[in-house]
Amino acid sequence: MATPVSFRPGVTDTGQRRFEQIIGNSPALETVLEKVERVATTTSTVLIEGETGTGKELIARAIHTLSPRYGRPFVKLNCAAIPLDLLESELFGHEKGAFTGAIAQKIGRFEMAHTGTLFLDEVGDIPPALQPKLLRVLQEQEFERLGSGRTHQVDVRLVAATNRNLAEMVAQQQFRTDLYYRLNVFPVAVPPLRARQEDIPALVAHFVEFFGRKMGKQIDEIPQETIAAFKSYPWPGNIRELQNLIERAVIMANDGVLPNPLPALPIGTSASPAVRSVPMSGDSAAAVPMTLSDSERALIFRTLEATGWVIGGSNGAAAKLGLKRTTLIHRMKKLGIERPARRAGLPEILVTPEPPETPAELNQSLEAC
Repeated sequence: MATPVSFRPGVTDTGQRRFEQIIGNSPALETVLEKVERVATTTSTVLIEGETGTGKELIARAIHTLSPRYGRPFVKLNCAAIPLDLLESELFGHEKGAFTGAIAQKIGRFEMAHTGTLFLDEVGDIPPALQPKLLRVLQEQEFERLGSGRTHQVDVRLVAATNRNLAEMVAQQQFRTDLYYRLNVFPVAVPPLRARQEDIPALVAHFVEFFGRKMGKQIDEIPQETIAAFKSYPWPGNIRELQNLIERAVIMANDGVLPNPLPALPIGTSASPAVRSVPMSGDSAAAVPMTLSDSERALIFRTLEATGWVIGGSNGAAAKLGLKRTTLIHRMKKLGIERPARRAGLPEILVTPEPPETPAELNQSLEAC
């Protein structure tokens, strides 16, 4: 089994450090890591852009690790995981009695990150009403807790990330122009996995070793046909999807050989006329999609067919693809994917209802940010 390859930066004034947990040495990845090295030693705001599942948080952590603030707080917040009416409190904190349910004083993420780095993931989901307050703390390094008139000074380096097109949101007046330019001081575009195919064998080996050790299973062989199939696959869910599929493959592995976990078209299911076949193995005679959109469309269509066209829920297509439900719906609309004519008597519901998050689940989401 191949040994995972970790890119190592050059020697800086703080000594030689590794980009921990960032696997690969493709030119596309090296370009990103060179930018990380260059900006890490400054206090400038960084905007990390990239598709879902590309590892934006790892890039943010690398910026903090290589910065003079290493050893000080690295605080994370996923803006999309917090209810809108609680997001301001999460960012800036509140005083006891500031609103119904505020039974005690709460310290916000900006205060927690004082002298360190604050990583705001999915920053494009911050509502317009809250954007001026974020702009102020970025410009003035000061804020007030909810329910308090006292101004707090902080020293925070901000790293933001998004999988949305903020420039397009600005044009549509969904995001403040001044905040966009304040965030976009130093942009870093993380490439999708399909743009760094050279890193796939090392990533596969890394995840196989990790899950094999976790499950107590020995994987001795990764067939070349499986690697070839991985390289020809478009990976709409990027590294997160690869990780999930390798976990599945390790569970299914027999005799120390990693099987190919890529989804196949269910037996008896006919593909949509708009869908061309995608190679699911290393067979060179297999049909090849003419465009990346074709292959992505085929993958999504196959997964929807396999899940009975259920999008949400733990067994829905979004979970199997490693995507958010809203992201999958957006991709379906963009690719023109529609459910074929339903047989009489079948329900029209495409998305299974999902129960609201419990307080425990919300806290778990916050810990994962």
